[in-house]
Amino acid sequence: MAPTAEGFRLCVDTDLVGELTLGDSIATNGVCLTVVEVGDAGFEAEISPETARVTALGGLAAGHRVNLERPMRADARLGGHFVQGHVDATGHVQAILPEAEYHRVRLAYPTSLAAYLVSRGSIAVDGVSLTIAALDTETFDVQIIPFTWEQTTFGRYREGDTVNLECDILGKYVVRALEVAAPGAG
Repeated sequence: MAPTAEGFRLCVDTDLVGELTLGDSIATNGVCLTVVEVGDAGFEAEISPETARVTALGGLAAGHRVNLERPMRADARLGGHFVQGHVDATGHVQAILPEAEYHRVRLAYPTSLAAYLVSRGSIAVDGVSLTIAALDTETFDVQIIPFTWEQTTFGRYREGDTVNLECDILGKYVVRALEVAAPGAG
């Protein structure tokens, strides 16, 4: 990551480079970014000061592995929940608990997200669509299958790491509709 006068420029090496063109959107650790340069080995995206402030991208170091996902095409099959790349907050890895061949990851979340989290509901962690396996007032657990552990950044998480959290968009609309319908009740 290189600082610029307006924020940062993130350089990512990826095998997806052949599929990318200027102006494409690409989710990077769950943050929707715009491709501003394409090179032989990867792409570059600009990160505004606000994005660096409200996401975990501002804390990335050179060589840090990231999750990448291209946007879903309108004619594609939906294989998870809607993940927009609009991060709601950051959370922190509290514990990594091996369970047979799986891993349970416990994440602390800010109380501002409490209304949007439900047990067995959807959550995106660093852009990975997951199901909440356990939920309490300050933390939630997700259970990671071996494939996801190996193919995403989860296998490199350590206690204390900061992650991007995106709540399910349907839950956000329900909460907002209730707030508008009963002002002052939310």
